[in-house]
Amino acid sequence: MRRRTDTESGFTLIELLFSVATIAVIAGIGIPVYLSFSARNDLDIAATTLAQSYWRARTLAAASDGDSPWGVATGSGAVTLFKGASYATRDPSYDERYDLAGSVTVSGVSSVVFAKFTGVPQTTGTTTFANGSGARTLFINAQGTVTY
Repeated sequence: MRRRTDTESGFTLIELLFSVATIAVIAGIGIPVYLSFSARNDLDIAATTLAQSYWRARTLAAASDGDSPWGVATGSGAVTLFKGASYATRDPSYDERYDLAGSVTVSGVSSVVFAKFTGVPQTTGTTTFANGSGARTLFINAQGTVTY
């Protein structure tokens, strides 16, 4: 004969429901925080990408790489480093394209060209990246220094 005990191991339905509810609460708090962080990160990446592209174009122009001015164009979801006096007359074989997150919109200065030898920008002004969580604004001055 087998003896029956009341100390059988396992989970009760209440314990399982409590565990599922706890996980749901944690996910309910964590997902919006993650989405907010992700949106802010997209803006930071866009601003850093543009600032580094300005620096690279200025350096290439000052070094007279390819005996040509260099520039940076923003728009259509990307930042493009190009060789030439303007984006329209550039040499596309030298393009360096950096895609931006789909949620980021761009406004302001769309193209900056740096002069050969001096590295001085022909255009100054601000470029703003925005999405649902905020905005980041970059300013390029007459010496080619970028602040953001």
